[in-house]
Parts: sequence; C-alpha cells; structure tokens
Amino acid sequence: MRFYQVEPTLENYWRGIILFGKNVASYKFALASALYEVKRDGSDLILLEDLALPYSAHICRHLQHAPKQVTSRSSNYLATCAQFNASEVGLDELRSITVRRGFDNVIDAFHNVNNGEIDKRFFIDERKTHKGIRLTDNFYRLTERLQFHNLTHETEARWRLVEQAWAMNVSRNLIAVEYDAQEQQLFSIASDRRVTITSCRDSLNGYQKGRCFYCNESVSLQTGDANLADVDHFIPWLLRDSVANINGVWNLVLACKNCNRGKLGKSSHVPSMRLLKRLHARNEYFINSHLPLRETLLQQTGKTEPQRRDFLNLVWNTAQQTLIHQWEPQAVGPGIF
Repeated sequence: MRFYQVEPTLENYWRGIILFGKNVASYKFALASALYEVKRDGSDLILLEDLALPYSAHICRHLQHAPKQVTSRSSNYLATCAQFNASEVGLDELRSITVRRGFDNVIDAFHNVNNGEIDKRFFIDERKTHKGIRLTDNFYRLTERLQFHNLTHETEARWRLVEQAWAMNVSRNLIAVEYDAQEQQLFSIASDRRVTITSCRDSLNGYQKGRCFYCNESVSLQTGDANLADVDHFIPWLLRDSVANINGVWNLVLACKNCNRGKLGKSSHVPSMRLLKRLHARNEYFINSHLPLRETLLQQTGKTEPQRRDFLNLVWNTAQQTLIHQWEPQAVGPGIF
C-alpha cells in the first residue's frame, strides 16, 4: 500500500493495521489497546493469562455504550463480557474465558491488511509453545517513537467510528459522519437523534501520520501540548455559502498552529494545487479504510476516484476565483502523501 511505501515507519505499519485491517469484530482494537499498556519488565513473552484482563477490560468498557461489537449475530465471548458488566460473572471467570475464547481469531489476523500480512510483525504467536505472544523488537522500537502517544487516541477513535457504523447497519443504511466545529467532534444522526462519535483530531491524525497536513511538522493529540493539532478547513470556511458541505470530512485536515493561525499561515487563502492533490490522496486513504469514513466520502465527493478528483478540482476552482491568492508553507519535513 502507498500508505506504507511513502513513509515506511513502524508507526505507519501499525496505523495500517488499525485503519485498514478488516473489521468483523472489535477485538483488534482491544488487543492494540491492551498492548499499549504492557509493562516493560524485561520479558518479551506476554502470557495470555496476563493479557486477558486488560484486553477484556477494553471490550467490557466499550460494550457499555456500544452493544454491537461484532458483525455476526452473536458471540459467546461477548456474552460473557456483557455478563461481567452485569455482575453475573466474576473477574476470575472472565479471565479464564478470555484465555480460552477471547483470542481465538484476533492473534492470527492482527497483522493482516488487504488480504495479506504486513512486512513488520509486532508480536509472534507462541500460544502453543509458551501460552502467549512474544513481542518483537519492532514493538519495543514503536514504543520509543515520538508518535507512540498518539496511537492510543487514534485506536480509540477508529474503534468508535466502526462501532457507530455497525450500530447504524451501514450496509443497508449509509452513515453520514459530520463535524461540529465548536465541539471539534464527529457525529452522525440516528433516528433523528444526534450521536457524538469521537474527537475529530483523533480520527484524522492516523491518516495524516501524525503530521501537519500542510508543512509536515509533527503534531500532538495531547490536550495542553504545545504542538496540539488544530482542525482546519482546507477550503476556507469563509466560502461556506458557495461551497456545499464545507464541514464535510473531505475538507477537514489537521494543521500545526503556525500553518493554521500564524503570521504566515493559510488564513483565508486557497491552498496550492499541490496541496489539493495531497488532499485527494488523504481522502483516498479514507476510502480504503472502509466503514464508516468510506461511505461518508462516497456520499460527499463521488462514487469513483475520477468523480472525487473532479469534485475537489471544482471546489478548488470556485475558491480560487473568489479568494484569488494561493498559499503554501515552507515544508519542515518530507512529503508523506
């Protein structure tokens, strides 16, 4: 995938798993979330017995607000997690059943993206020989990367997006993900009721590989961080009366403060044609990540790649005719799209 080829870093291989791996259950997100919490005590072997509670804790937490965590009609393991939430089974039983049933498919499928295994493995399956998984050097190097602290937020955001798609039965009733600029949240409408899904920052960051969309400077998702990303409208908000659905996810990017509101920042200027091509590439990542951003982009910008490209060219030309001046910042890092 081009996502890795342009910048084949460990964090982008990991993001590939989270963003583009096949989702028939939420177990991948729970396993990733549990691995973020692994204690580094000198051993690279993680016994299922030790992984079971943090893994099941994330599933139990999500079941409380999203009962549908799998595309199949039922799951004996999820039933056990729901029973734990209802205080019908204890912690020891939850751990025992998680060890026996909870990891059946997720460990085998974790590294599979687009019907093939990615080039970098983050753990080795040693359930038959050592009753657990063995973390690789790739995983430990991943934890030392500058972007590692963002991965937790990105995983949680992706999990919530997929949950909402399942809850609304996307296959028959397409979901529209929309943006609340004041709250900086993504939301959808279900049965005439607004449902807040997740942070817009957290949802977009993985697709931009943790960088400012415009200059490639590293950005953060941590509240209070000096490099906290801004959510910006690529086609300026000033044109909301002449560009339809300007709040759509197709037009939302993360930017560093200098590019978004600095003295030499974009302000109400039109980003260059080169940056427009980058927007198209980023939006195609949405398309390839499937539910629910794929369905949203198809509705907002076109069913085919040429239609989506034409849509962006049209709105860019509209912006150019109105605002005249083009803008592009000085790059502080290599292009990643």
